Amino acid sequence: MGPVGRLDKASEGLLLLTNDSEWAARISDPVSHLDKTYHTQVGVIADAILTAKLLHGLRTGGELVRAKHARVLRCGEKNSWLEIVLDEGKNRQIRRMFDSIGIEVLRLIRVAIGPLLLGELAKGTFRALTPAEKSALDEAVRTARGLTSISGKG
Repeated sequence: MGPVGRLDKASEGLLLLTNDSEWAARISDPVSHLDKTYHTQVGVIADAILTAKLLHGLRTGGELVRAKHARVLRCGEKNSWLEIVLDEGKNRQIRRMFDSIGIEVLRLIRVAIGPLLLGELAKGTFRALTPAEKSALDEAVRTARGLTSISGKG
């Protein structure tokens, strides 16, 4: 059993595990552009200017990285939660984007992979995918790649 994709050690949230390496490769392949959704707590009060920067793209390590979608979920007195959707999944992309503009990431939680939601699954627990969830992931990859069929186990 191995992971489908990765989370850095300071991140938490949804992680898929499988014994089907071909299925794992299809789900995690950058060509699939399968959306990954994160809830990110940052050490500033977020606004439309910040989300525009994330969408427009930021240079980090000589590379332009950007979010597919970004929106403010809520703001406190000293920090904010944002929802950020990526479709490329470059190494530590969210942390690198915020680092490039001097903003500290306080928490980073992956809450969805394609149509699959973390939901109420408690930290440190796991469950099997339902056949419908597996089919929905396969369909999301098919749609993203413009394919008509995918076979394989989950």
